[in-house]
Amino acid sequence: MLTVLLIIIYISFISLGLPDSLLGSAWPAVHSDLGVQLSFAGVISMIVSCGTVISSLMSTRLIKRFGTGTVTLASVGLTAAALLGFGFSDSAMWFCLLAVPLGLGAGSVDAALNNFVALHYKAMHMNWLHCFWGIGATSGPVIMAVWLAKEGGWRMGYRTIGLLQTALVLVLVLTLPLWKKASGTQLKAEAAVKSLPLRQVLRIPGAKPALLGFFCYCSLETTANLWASSFAVSVYGVNADTGAALSSLFFLGITLGRLVSGFVSIRIKTGTLIRTGEACVLCGVLLLLLPLPQWKLFLGICLVGIGCAPTFPSMLHRTPEVFGKDLSQAMMGVQMASAYLGSTFMPPLFGAAAGTFGLFFFPAFLLLLALLLVFCTERTTRRSVNTFA
Repeated sequence: MLTVLLIIIYISFISLGLPDSLLGSAWPAVHSDLGVQLSFAGVISMIVSCGTVISSLMSTRLIKRFGTGTVTLASVGLTAAALLGFGFSDSAMWFCLLAVPLGLGAGSVDAALNNFVALHYKAMHMNWLHCFWGIGATSGPVIMAVWLAKEGGWRMGYRTIGLLQTALVLVLVLTLPLWKKASGTQLKAEAAVKSLPLRQVLRIPGAKPALLGFFCYCSLETTANLWASSFAVSVYGVNADTGAALSSLFFLGITLGRLVSGFVSIRIKTGTLIRTGEACVLCGVLLLLLPLPQWKLFLGICLVGIGCAPTFPSMLHRTPEVFGKDLSQAMMGVQMASAYLGSTFMPPLFGAAAGTFGLFFFPAFLLLLALLLVFCTERTTRRSVNTFA
């Protein structure tokens, strides 16, 4: 039974990744058709992020009341409706309104499925789960690009992704009884979930460094992805095509790294995986800081991506072990909210600073985030219920 659910969860994470990179790939055509400024995409992205943070914080109460299966179904339903709505939108106002259910749906399902996998499956599945998210995030722009080259344009791209999400909704409806019959352990775990207000979550021993760790990780990942190309072009004078390849290397490192990490996690403990990933990130960042030729850019960014690969899934997977199964969902929701806050605010904050001082301190900024991440994860490890090697 749990095997069938695992397959559904993998498919759900592909679905979760599909819309994440869709706005950026479609926006050049969308803003032209709707007659809005190119920068307006930032407004829509912020609305999605705010909805994601809110639903992540609410996820514990929703799961305790309705169960993981029902919350997943409702969340995917919200994202499917929003994506289909984008495909029929004729104004920027509709994009703003539909960004609300898109964000609300993404946050709850992310927190719910991450905690479910952390409770019921081995660490390798958490790594592969996030590898499948990368497959979805890569496929979304490809589907959009196919439609942008045809008569249907971006609207048909959104409708196609929306229909794929709708198909998943139907699968979740048909398999909803499996969530309830999966195992007595699952039902007991959901019944034992403690729904805590944010102020009480912050009082849990080890919560603050754990939350700051998630904030730092996502700040590092999204800043590296967003600004690596600009850093290479502005500081080292590489051409735009070469700079763009850096982003591809970064995501390739994350996706392939998580595939490999799934196998490695069979023999290596979660704490060791986190430290190995962080060491790899530090090596990549330090390489970017050294006065070396341009080849260091490709190796450095690739190492940062490979290091990011096991770090985030492993941090998520050890949540029940660090904080206990009864508190894991409460922590998971707030952890995801902290992660989304980091990915929302830190890249534009760095961009604002870079606009004033230049991009030369990009590696130093990543180094600061990486060192904070190491500090936070080590503090969290010391608070663990179990000892990590």
